[in-house]
Amino acid sequence: MREIVVLVHGLWISHFILDWLARRLQKCGFQAVKFNYSSVHANISDNAQLLHAFTRDLQVEKVHFVGYSLGGLVIIQMFQDFPQQRPGRIVLLGTPYTGSYVAHRLARYGVWCRLFGQSLEKALLGQGPAWSGARELGVIAGTLPFGGSLLTVPSLPRPHDGAVSVEETRVPGMTDHITLRVSHFGLVIARAVAQQVCDFLKSGRFTGGANSARSGP
Repeated sequence: MREIVVLVHGLWISHFILDWLARRLQKCGFQAVKFNYSSVHANISDNAQLLHAFTRDLQVEKVHFVGYSLGGLVIIQMFQDFPQQRPGRIVLLGTPYTGSYVAHRLARYGVWCRLFGQSLEKALLGQGPAWSGARELGVIAGTLPFGGSLLTVPSLPRPHDGAVSVEETRVPGMTDHITLRVSHFGLVIARAVAQQVCDFLKSGRFTGGANSARSGP
């Protein structure tokens, strides 16, 4: 059976940020493609529709998804709007599923509100798409609170990765959840994260290790 992994980037960045992760997934046997979208000028529903169109044209039998930060919400929204997807597994990396504390704090200021753009409504401010539990979903959260984000606010609840707290990443009905000692940016460049993604895509479970702290759903 032919299979592919679709990588979805986060806020303010492009698909190029996922090059490290794509190469590491390919080394462990997965073909990876990157989906690019406007995280500020289009809302989450429009981006979910674009993601659906992007994956619909892939000539494979199984499609996995890996979403980084806001990209994870785009994936969940796509499954809510277009539930008839091909088999596959999903991994979210530092996705603020319950809403972003940082976005809530910064969006009160006009300049930040404009910078976040349409990523706020029904996404970073909460009240986002509900997860149906349609397939195996794994979540990786970071616990290194610096060295990878310009958005850290002093009152962000710990543990966090510099931008997203661990509690914000928990998805009701998820299959597995693990924390790694990496920053928010480290979630897309760290070798340990890529290995955990590979493990989940192959087996539907993460594997513990010296640099990880396991937390259940």
